[in-house]
Amino acid sequence: MKLQDKVCIVTGAASGIGNAIAHRYASEGGKVAIADLNIEAAQKAADEIEARFGTDAKAIVMDVTSEEQVNAGVQSVVDAWGTIDVLVSNAGIQIVNSVEQFAFSDWKKMLAIHLDGAFLTSKACLPHMYAQGSGSVIFMGSVHSKEASPLKSAYVTAKHGLLGLARVIAKEGGKKGVRSNVICPGFVRTPLVDKQIPEQAKELGISEEEVVKKIMLGQTVDGEFTTAEDIAEVALFFAAFQTNALTGQSLVASHGWYME
Repeated sequence: MKLQDKVCIVTGAASGIGNAIAHRYASEGGKVAIADLNIEAAQKAADEIEARFGTDAKAIVMDVTSEEQVNAGVQSVVDAWGTIDVLVSNAGIQIVNSVEQFAFSDWKKMLAIHLDGAFLTSKACLPHMYAQGSGSVIFMGSVHSKEASPLKSAYVTAKHGLLGLARVIAKEGGKKGVRSNVICPGFVRTPLVDKQIPEQAKELGISEEEVVKKIMLGQTVDGEFTTAEDIAEVALFFAAFQTNALTGQSLVASHGWYME
């Protein structure tokens, strides 16, 4: 068991990639806190994990843009299980529009969820990791942490920013036993991606089928979506890694869409 009795917080884990990561961590013995805006869905996910794997899981309501909610949620996990070993900052949304038409309120909302959320959850978890001399902070980046696409100015900016934050945490946390990494998925068929298909079709004046085949999967080697389970394996790899050898690094999982 690679994460036996390790305490893990995964944000946005009631569904999608976060849910797959939570299940994978539990399958390796981890205690998993499902942090999500939707407490009912989070509780359902926690119940499913406990029933399937027999490991501890709990639901916590968390708006990652609220310092008060983040701090309270993290403290509730520490009160229940004693510490934090792994943080996966995964909560995110997508809004697509051209730069000149992008509402400033939408821009601020995107950066708040992706960047402020990563900062606030890290800030809340790091003291507990430092106190025990170990920990893993994992940010959910994107191929858009490395590359740009039309209509995604806020998303691309936020995902690029996560690389910088992770590198600073790696520098600051190295001597304290804390590692930091960024996972950079290609397109994963989640509700977030499904929402983009008609939006991009409308903005680009093409069919939804063309959005999938040409825009999303056109640059992959096999025309296949990356799966949530693929990303969960990467998240397990980073969480269970034993040394600082890979700290500050990012890993792209995109079926060859983007290669480094």
